[in-house]
Amino acid sequence: MRGCRVIVISAAVFLFAALCFLMVRLAYPRPYREEVQASGLSPSLVYAVIKAESGFREDAVSRAGAVGLMQVKPSTAEFICTKRGVAFDASRLCEGGYNVTVGCMYLAYLLERFPQTETALAAYNAGEGTVRRWLQDGEVSSDGSTLDKIPYAETSSYVKKVLKFRKNYHFFYG
Repeated sequence: MRGCRVIVISAAVFLFAALCFLMVRLAYPRPYREEVQASGLSPSLVYAVIKAESGFREDAVSRAGAVGLMQVKPSTAEFICTKRGVAFDASRLCEGGYNVTVGCMYLAYLLERFPQTETALAAYNAGEGTVRRWLQDGEVSSDGSTLDKIPYAETSSYVKKVLKFRKNYHFFYG
């Protein structure tokens, strides 16, 4: 009798662990690994941005006209492709792999300009020019390179969300 109870409890624990593992994989997917790896960026950061931007919906379109997994505007995609010497194809911007590649190029560009991840993420959301203006405002940035506060509630919330998702990705996948 005791042996049966141990087997049933062990099976229940195993089933629970398997269910948790499956739920994590569904909540924190990692598609387009090849493109993410090729970007040279932290996979946890890239996947966190994708999760925050589109919830992994390739067909996502924002009110501002940003499209795809990483919610890249066509004008931004054209800018970064030109800057990086890569052919730009607007018709492919809704393709997952292409969108991730372009989005990663833009995120890498912002991380080069704003070495603090939080500042680069704010620029990804609010725009590079907006963040440059914030950094010149003594009430927003005490040192001209770090945002002490983010004036836009939406951008502040976005940065916190991405950082939380990045932490979860790192926890679940290393």
